[in-house]
Amino acid sequence: MTGAPASAAGGPGAPGTRGAAGTSGTRGVAVTGAGASAGARAGAEGGAVATGASGAQGQKTPPGGKLGAAAVNQASLWNVANLLTMLRLVLVPGFVALMLADGGYDPVWRAWAWAAFAVAMITDIFDGHLARTYNLVTDFGKIADPIADKAIMGAALICLSYLGDLPWWVTGVILGRELGITCLRFLVIRYGVIPASRGGKVKTLTQGVAVGMYVLALVGPLATLRFWVMAAAVALTVATGADYVRQAIVLRRQGLAERRAATEEAEA
Repeated sequence: MTGAPASAAGGPGAPGTRGAAGTSGTRGVAVTGAGASAGARAGAEGGAVATGASGAQGQKTPPGGKLGAAAVNQASLWNVANLLTMLRLVLVPGFVALMLADGGYDPVWRAWAWAAFAVAMITDIFDGHLARTYNLVTDFGKIADPIADKAIMGAALICLSYLGDLPWWVTGVILGRELGITCLRFLVIRYGVIPASRGGKVKTLTQGVAVGMYVLALVGPLATLRFWVMAAAVALTVATGADYVRQAIVLRRQGLAERRAATEEAEA
């Protein structure tokens, strides 16, 4: 308000002149600031639009993108480890057919049955190793792998007992132990996991060798040898089964003790 009269007076060096200059400068700064704000606002709006456009384009699913993602997820199931597990499952009925072909006592058919059993045992070793080494562990593999293991072993034991080559009590002990330990693992899984012991791995290997020797039509000293290998397998089956029961009892006691301690600490 004071700058206008001073400008009209036109006095040199008057305070009003300084006020006018200051006012003009202020107005210039205001205009410049307004222009900068408008420019910044326009730039921000332009950047936002560009970013939104590029984001929209980045988020836009290309044609067939969903199908491609589904194919990738589906392919993760068809990994090498799972394929080997599926192969073992397929070999079970084939093994039974070969084992019982021509009355079950033809050496040639028994040799083919042994080949199918050997392939199943070998793939059992490799599929777990591949799954752990190359991170190929899937829910399907966790369920199907133990089923395939017990299916081929159970089929071989039942066929041998059916043909009279192996006493039924041996089949009952081995299969009873396997099913019992599997159920025991599920019962105590709330307290922890019972790890596979070295004795259990030796037991599995001994069982595979013993059953494979019985599948073959062996005679003479080899027939005597397979008897002792099977005896060792049965002994390991019972011993490792008892050890798993002991581990399950200890694991349950520890779990209950930890729960009681946690409850007392929470109440305190």
